[in-house]
Amino acid sequence: MKAVVRYQYGTPENIRVVNMPKPLPNPTEVLIRIKATTINRTDCGVLTGAPYIFRFFVGWPKPRTPILGTDFAGIVEAVGEKVTKFKVGDKVWGFDDNGLPSQAEYLVYQEDKNILPIPDALSFKEAAACAEGAHYAVNFLKYVKLNPESKVLVNGATGGIGSALVQLLKSQGVHVTATANSKNMDLIRSLGLEKVIDYEKEDFTKLSEAFDVIFDAVGKSTFGKCKSMLNKNGCYLSSELGDGIENLYLPLITKLKGGKRVLFPLPTDIKGSMMVIQKMVIEGKFRPIIEKSFSIDQAREAYQYVVSGQKTANVVFEIS
Repeated sequence: MKAVVRYQYGTPENIRVVNMPKPLPNPTEVLIRIKATTINRTDCGVLTGAPYIFRFFVGWPKPRTPILGTDFAGIVEAVGEKVTKFKVGDKVWGFDDNGLPSQAEYLVYQEDKNILPIPDALSFKEAAACAEGAHYAVNFLKYVKLNPESKVLVNGATGGIGSALVQLLKSQGVHVTATANSKNMDLIRSLGLEKVIDYEKEDFTKLSEAFDVIFDAVGKSTFGKCKSMLNKNGCYLSSELGDGIENLYLPLITKLKGGKRVLFPLPTDIKGSMMVIQKMVIEGKFRPIIEKSFSIDQAREAYQYVVSGQKTANVVFEIS
């Protein structure tokens, strides 16, 4: 089978597409013929091993598996003798933020891990794009209490997390303001937002409006810059650790001080997030945005594009 690999942490230049043996399922695993995966920010961490702490989850001192990937959508081709939840021919999708050898033509996966049937409304590409960014978006919302009167700002609505987050927020009926780059203003407006700010032309931190919650979905701002925009007991959450990993210790400091707070959304319960998104897809309340598709033979080019920071929402590998 073809597989996208790197044998040491590094840049996209380390990536190769090679032929590897097709895996065989053990008694509790399913063999999945991969149809699509995404190339996302977590994948880039799996590739580079950065931040360094990430290596303790994906392999230290070298990667646990050479095959890259974190998510998948495909068809069950074989099942182990003890498998009861899936059968040959089932369309399935899954995700693991500690890395999966899923950027390959085949993957074996435990039936009781983070794997669900693909809703009829989704293509394989769309199913794969429902995983990584949407999981982190769901986890953002676990940390805050919102109501229809809540005012929320999302910085980076054009990313995988941000484009999922604004749809989740709109489904709750809250007031949403978002930032986007110039080329994607119409795209983000089409998601039904009250106000979209072009961050290439306007500094959103200079807004006079106050918000109950600020979600930095791209990790490119700070609590210090956004604090003046928060209401008295408002919250700031970021998808990144921040300078000097400040978003890990500021939650404790700001909690002790009281008032405006930093919360850090540690991502947990991947399967629970997938079930939330699956339900919203079935109800017609969520649809992943896909910007580009690459073939598996374009792996290095695809990673170079994502690492460059140019991508909008989701970029997908069409595997077979």
